[in-house]
Amino acid sequence: MTKTDPSRLLSRCAQLLFAAILVAGCGGGGSGGSSSPGKSSFTAGPITATNSGSVVVKNTTFDVSRAKVADDDDRARGEGDLKVGMLAEIEGGEITADTTGSRCNATSVHFRSAIIGPVDAINTSTRLLVVLGQTIDVLDTTVFDDRFPNGPFGIVVGDIIEIFGTLDTSTGHYVATRIEPAGDAPFFKLRGVVANLDIRARTFTIGGETISFARVPPHEIPAGLANGTLVTVKLQKQMVEGSWIAVTFQNAVHQLAEHNEIKLKGRISDVLSATQFSVAGIPVDARSARFRPDGATIVLGADVEVEGTVTNGIVIATKVEIEKDDEHGHGNKDENENEDEHEDDNKHKNKD
Repeated sequence: MTKTDPSRLLSRCAQLLFAAILVAGCGGGGSGGSSSPGKSSFTAGPITATNSGSVVVKNTTFDVSRAKVADDDDRARGEGDLKVGMLAEIEGGEITADTTGSRCNATSVHFRSAIIGPVDAINTSTRLLVVLGQTIDVLDTTVFDDRFPNGPFGIVVGDIIEIFGTLDTSTGHYVATRIEPAGDAPFFKLRGVVANLDIRARTFTIGGETISFARVPPHEIPAGLANGTLVTVKLQKQMVEGSWIAVTFQNAVHQLAEHNEIKLKGRISDVLSATQFSVAGIPVDARSARFRPDGATIVLGADVEVEGTVTNGIVIATKVEIEKDDEHGHGNKDENENEDEHEDDNKHKNKD
């Protein structure tokens, strides 16, 4: 009987185990197969309707009955805190569509306001407010809290208000989607783009207002802070020597996790080129994407729907669709766009 060398036996077992792992990794060795990750979605925009257990954002009805609801500070909130006009960022599963519309099961909802601060000036003829030095455009569609029964005519200079809305970087104005009283706010807040950053003096400006972050601990300063960074800053309620004093501040761009298939819906917030831009602050690389309708161009402030993957926080787009939409989500795709969407769905089904 031949004696087996134990070391050779262990080596052979290791080789067989490694080969089995390779086979399993390549999909061999069984009929069970592996399941691919489900599609996901990220949608940013104003809430245009609320119902029991659901909200509507960008023409999609989201079931929020099982979703995590939180505010800017990631504090847990409830479904009842979601109100028409609030800016929401919604993560969910696949967005599906039929003859009654599109819908999705939300996994998390964050609602975020843009400004909390005192009213500096009011111009009812041009429908402008100035709050914390920022110009606010009030539209016919701007929602006023019930505590303002007379709408903009119920606001006076000096009132502390909270504004939900988006920054139009082409004009520097904020477009208000909802306005609420905030007289009991413990701090002021400003969500905007950093300019005139002075690292040595530890100051920057947002919309012309100087903000000092000298009292913010170094480890709490957002990584990669630079001019052009979108941030949310909490401020002391009194200026000091002409500057607002930052209590805390953070990068305001939502960080997407890695996804194999994602649908991103929102407004174009920045344009670097015809194929590189941002949607709700999230960078998109569309150099290999198909654009719909044919010949569509990227325009700052346009509503888009992007399909692709997420790598290192960047959406690598395979399809970009310019939507006929407005800030409050009223609008629909044209017939050709709907046909294109159904065509893609059919291709996906056939592939499966």
